[in-house]
Amino acid sequence: MKLAFSALLLAASLTGCATSWVVDSDVKSFASPGTVAPGATYRFDRLPSQQADGARQESLEAMAAAALDKAGLRRDDAKPQYTAQIGARVTAGLSPWADPWLYNGPWGYGYGGYGYYGRRWYGGGWYGGPAFAPPANPWYEREVSVVLREVGSNRVVYETRARNDGPYTSSAAILPVMFQAALQGFPNPPQGERRVNIELPAAQK
Repeated sequence: MKLAFSALLLAASLTGCATSWVVDSDVKSFASPGTVAPGATYRFDRLPSQQADGARQESLEAMAAAALDKAGLRRDDAKPQYTAQIGARVTAGLSPWADPWLYNGPWGYGYGGYGYYGRRWYGGGWYGGPAFAPPANPWYEREVSVVLREVGSNRVVYETRARNDGPYTSSAAILPVMFQAALQGFPNPPQGERRVNIELPAAQK
C-alpha cells in the first residue's frame, strides 16, 4: 500500500509538468561588492583532475559559458580579467518515494534484488550511474559551482553554488539551468541561501 501511494504521488507531480517543468535550485553566493564590472572578461581555469578528461570538461564549460554570458561576462582567452573555475557533481541513489524494504531488504541498501548505484567522475564532479542493475526509482542529487578569481592576484571575487535533487535523468538539460540559477543576481547577489526556480519545456525533461 505504501509503495502504491508513493507511486501515485510521484505520478501526480509529473502529470502537473505535462507542458512545462521547474528546475528548483538552492543557491548560495559570496561576492566582493563592486569588484566585477559589467562586460568583464574571463577564461576558464581547470584543475588537474579536470584536465584529465578534456572532452567532458569542455561540455561542462559550454553549459557554464551560456550562463556567464547571460550574467554579463565575456569570454576572452587572450586578455581575461578573471579566471572561472567550474565544477559539477551528479549522484544517483534511491528515490525517497521508493519502498525501503523492496530495495534495502534485511541486509541493507542494495540487497533487495536491484544492486546499487555507484558514482562516476563528470566534469569536475561525480556523475552517478549504475554499478550493477539500477533501482526502479532512482533519485538524482546535483550541484554546480562557479569560482571567479582575479587574474594576477588570484584573489577570489565571486563564489556561488547551486543544488538540486529530483527524479529526472537529463543532466544535459538540468545542469545548464543550474549554472544560470547559480549566477542569478550576479555580481551583487542577495545574502544567504535562496531558492531559484527556472521553468523549462517538458520536452527537455
